Amino acid sequence: MNGPEITVEVAPELRLFVPHDRRRGAVPLTTDGSSTLGHVIESLGVPLTEAGALLVNGGPVARSHVPGPGEHVEVLAVERPQPVPGAPLRFLLDVHLGTLARRLRLLGVDAAYESEDIGDPALAALSARERRVLLSRDRGLLRRREIWAGAYVYSDRPQEQLRDVLGRFAPVLAPWSRCTACNGVLAEADKDSVSAELEHGTQQAYDAFARCTECGRVYWRGAHHGHLETIVSDAVREFGGAVA
Repeated sequence: MNGPEITVEVAPELRLFVPHDRRRGAVPLTTDGSSTLGHVIESLGVPLTEAGALLVNGGPVARSHVPGPGEHVEVLAVERPQPVPGAPLRFLLDVHLGTLARRLRLLGVDAAYESEDIGDPALAALSARERRVLLSRDRGLLRRREIWAGAYVYSDRPQEQLRDVLGRFAPVLAPWSRCTACNGVLAEADKDSVSAELEHGTQQAYDAFARCTECGRVYWRGAHHGHLETIVSDAVREFGGAVA
C-alpha cells in the first residue's frame, strides 16, 4: 500500500485479533486510499461482527468511510447487551459448539446446531434464511458477507462461552422449556402417556414428565438434574429469568 497514512487504535477487547506488533494503543497504518474503513479493520484481523462504533478524530463514522491522510481511527467493541433488531433473537451454532448449544437450550434459548460439518457456505446461508445470529470461533466464517448476523465466541470453555453469549445478547431465559437434543419445545406429559418408554425404576421414582413436541424425547428430573440445576440457577441469578 502506498496511500494515506492513518493511525488505528483497537479496543483492548479486540486486540487478540490483531498481530502482536499492532496491539499497543495507536499504531500507524498505510492504506491504499480507496478501501473502506470496514475493509481496513478486517485486513487487521478484526471480524466486523466484533467491531462496534468507529470513531475518526473522535467523531463517529460509518464502515463505508474511506480513511484520509492523518486520520486517527478508534475501533470500539460492540456494546453489551447488543441489540439485534428486525427478528426474534435466535442462534445458530457451528459444529464445534455442541455443549454451548445444549446449555442454551437448557435455558430455553432458541439455539439451532449442526452436529455435522455442513460447510461454511451452508451455515452462512442458513443464518441468512432463518435470520439467526451465527455463533462461531471461526473468524473466517464470520467474515462471510451472506450471514445475517454473527458473533465470535471468545472462550473455549463451555461455562465461559455461556456467560459470554448471555451477557452479550441478554436473551429471555425460560429454563426447562426446550429439548436439549433437537431444540424443540417441551410440553407437559402425563405419566400414563410416557410409561411405555420408561424403565420400571423411573416409573416408580418420578411423576413429572415432559415430551419434546418435535422429536418425541421424554424428559424428567432424574439423577443428572443436580448438575443441570446448577447451570440453570447460576445463569438465572446472573442474567435474569424465572425457573419453571
